[in-house]
Amino acid sequence: MKKILLILLLAVFFTSCKSTSTAVSKKESKTENKKENRYVVNNLIKKATDNIGVKYKAGGTTRSGFDCSGLVYTTFESENIKLPRPSYEQAKIGKIIKVNDAQKGDLIFFKTNRSKQINHVGLITEVNSNEIKFVHSSTSKGVIISSTKEAYYQNSFVQVNRVLE
Repeated sequence: MKKILLILLLAVFFTSCKSTSTAVSKKESKTENKKENRYVVNNLIKKATDNIGVKYKAGGTTRSGFDCSGLVYTTFESENIKLPRPSYEQAKIGKIIKVNDAQKGDLIFFKTNRSKQINHVGLITEVNSNEIKFVHSSTSKGVIISSTKEAYYQNSFVQVNRVLE
């Protein structure tokens, strides 16, 4: 009887120890995920902005020329994150968020030139209270950083997507 009681007490002791360490592990895991995401976001922004000045090329995915979705596709691919190639398909990935909740590393989408579907994408590099800056490939200037304060982008803005949680 004493042996059974001892075994039960040890079982309860080890079970309670395990549940406590699991809770700590989950908390540590969330902190690690946030740090890792910050690292990934900074790498994505660096990779994209390293291409500033590269010319626009329809269908382009290399330093010899990028289109907007090609820049985003290639940038995310550098971190082993697979995205669809066209911007209207990229707009279906992740979670659509309120523009006021936008963060560095989110994707920003537009319908330019009276398009009926999303046809332009950029990677958010900076967020201030009333302005979002994003890196993208424009047909006229190639890879540049633009702002939602510019009338052209204000008038064609559609949504912001969070790909990385």
